[in-house]
Amino acid sequence: MITVVVADDEPMVCAHLRTILGSAGDIEVVAQARDGAEAVEEVVRHRPSVVLMDLRMPGVDGLAAIERICALPDPPAVVALTTFDADTYVIRALRAGAAGFLVKSTPPEDLIGLVRVAADGHTVLSPSAARRLVALSSDGHRRDDEARRRTAGLTEREREVLACLGEGLSNADIAGRLHLAEATVKSYVSRMLVKLGCTNRTQAGLLAHEAGLVGR
Repeated sequence: MITVVVADDEPMVCAHLRTILGSAGDIEVVAQARDGAEAVEEVVRHRPSVVLMDLRMPGVDGLAAIERICALPDPPAVVALTTFDADTYVIRALRAGAAGFLVKSTPPEDLIGLVRVAADGHTVLSPSAARRLVALSSDGHRRDDEARRRTAGLTEREREVLACLGEGLSNADIAGRLHLAEATVKSYVSRMLVKLGCTNRTQAGLLAHEAGLVGR
C-alpha cells in the first residue's frame, strides 16, 4: 500500500486529492496538513511513502517543510504541488530535495500514476518542464557554471548516465539505451549521487540540465 500525506492550506484541494487517490486500491491518504510545520509532524507520525506538498502556505511554507522532511532518516518522496508549471518556487523545491512536481489541475488518472511513480523512487518531472524551470532560474548563469564544475570529474559513462537521469529515464530504460545491466546502472546512479552531493535522482537530473548534458 502506498501511503500519502497531503499538505495544502486549501481544504477543498485536500478533499479533492483525497477523493482521487482514495479511488485507487493501492493508495491511501493517511493524513492532511494545513501548513509546513503540520506536514513535518504528520510525516514523522505516519512515515508515508509520498508527500504531496503545496509550496505556498502560511506560517512554515512548503519549501522549508521539504528541507526538513528530506533531512529525516529514510525520508519519503516529496512531490511539490503548484498551480502553474512555471512557478519559480518549483525549482527551489527541487533543489531542496523534492522528487518532482505536479500541477494541481493534473487529470485524476495521471495524478494516481505519478504518485505511484514517486513511490517507486522515480522522478516526477518531464524533461521539458526541467528545461523551462532552469531557463526561468534567476541565477541561471551562476548555476550553469557551478553545475559544469561539479560534473567535470565524471567519466564519460557517468556523464551518459547523468544525461539519462536528466531525461527522467528509469534504471531499466537507461540500461536498455546504454546496453548495460540494470544492476550496473543502479550502481552508477548510487555512486554519482554521492559524488555529486545530490539527495535524489531528481536533483541529479536537474544538475544534468544545468550542466548542459541534456539537449535544450
